[in-house]
Amino acid sequence: MGFSQALSGLNAAKANLNTLGNNIANSQTVGFKSSTTLFADVFANADVGLGTQVSAVRQDFSDGNIESTSRELDLAISGEGFFRMQQNGETVYSRNGQLSMDADGYLVNAQGARLMGYGLSDANDPFSDVVAGGQPEVLRVPAAGMPAQATTQINAVYNLDASSVAGDPDQLETATVEDSGGTQDIDYHYSNSFTTFDSLGNARNVTVYYEKTGANTWQGNVALDGQVNDGGTPGDDVNEFTLEFDSSGALSSVNGTAGADATNFTFTAAQLGGGAADMAGVELSLTGTSQFAKDSTSDQLTQNGYTAGTLVGIEIEDDGSIVRKFSNEQAQSAGQIALANFRNPEGLKAAGDNAWTETAASGGELVGQPGTGVLGSVTAGAVETSNVDMASELVDMIVAQRAYQANSQTIKVQDEILQSAVNLR
Repeated sequence: MGFSQALSGLNAAKANLNTLGNNIANSQTVGFKSSTTLFADVFANADVGLGTQVSAVRQDFSDGNIESTSRELDLAISGEGFFRMQQNGETVYSRNGQLSMDADGYLVNAQGARLMGYGLSDANDPFSDVVAGGQPEVLRVPAAGMPAQATTQINAVYNLDASSVAGDPDQLETATVEDSGGTQDIDYHYSNSFTTFDSLGNARNVTVYYEKTGANTWQGNVALDGQVNDGGTPGDDVNEFTLEFDSSGALSSVNGTAGADATNFTFTAAQLGGGAADMAGVELSLTGTSQFAKDSTSDQLTQNGYTAGTLVGIEIEDDGSIVRKFSNEQAQSAGQIALANFRNPEGLKAAGDNAWTETAASGGELVGQPGTGVLGSVTAGAVETSNVDMASELVDMIVAQRAYQANSQTIKVQDEILQSAVNLR
């Protein structure tokens, strides 16, 4: 009986050494999860059992350390969850986020498995919205450039100097601008110029001239590239507007309109030189503009137009959003990474290449956006190192080696006992 018990001990110790050796061998494998060998005794209808056996090899899915790589397509999951990958038409799960972009724009790992997540609502429109929380699909980053967008909205916050004197020639300056009849002069106390864009992405210079005409009244004029829109009547300006301020210095109306639209004025640029580029119906919002006795200034100015741009790179945010960066300094999402989790991750089946597959023991996948529910966040420019504790593994290896030696010694003793029995006369 002693031989079979000792042999079971040798086999168990060997299996344990194999597990420990595999852990140590993968101590530098990104996203690797260590394993532990579990044992159970072999019961017999006798006071003495039949030895031991390997009952299971359990995986440890605790987090490894997050190590910075400064490479944008290196991804790490901080917390629970797995990257959902498509490999040979099947879905596998991985914690290894060392990705690259292939020639077709797919994000793939070293084995060619493609990253999955939430794609665009229209596969034929690279600038359609992302369907967050929809059906996961293989993610692809479109290579298309971004078309130009004409400016339609300008948000400006000014302070117009309340100490300016209406009609005082010593304080007024004069600008000569073009109109359909030639030129006209515009008097002003303060002017502000900024860049906008037409429908072809051409940069267009907008200048707004402000002249104080009363105690709390200012007249504004808009010129585009030194031209005013006179509506075909030389000397006129259809883009002229009036600002009224209350006694507290707050803007109360534009062109006599109070209430919700009190701070908005819409202008249409003139096309004195012809051309097909469009820049019509631009809304100038002056919300927050004031009249106080200090220098006239532009405190804030934004506009929503831009020139055409080419794709120059991508960034991945903590919520898994894949953001395309363009040469015109604009950004557009191309999709969002989806993470999967399981009620019992230890029940996943190792599939090799640092991936796992779903089993009945693991339960079905729970898919969602990074950072929601129990799912962790995604860190770009970093990887999750192996969770193997080398010091612990080496100590366990010494213990396993001693167990192997002890079981070998049991066989040796049994052999000596048999030899003694054979030698009896």
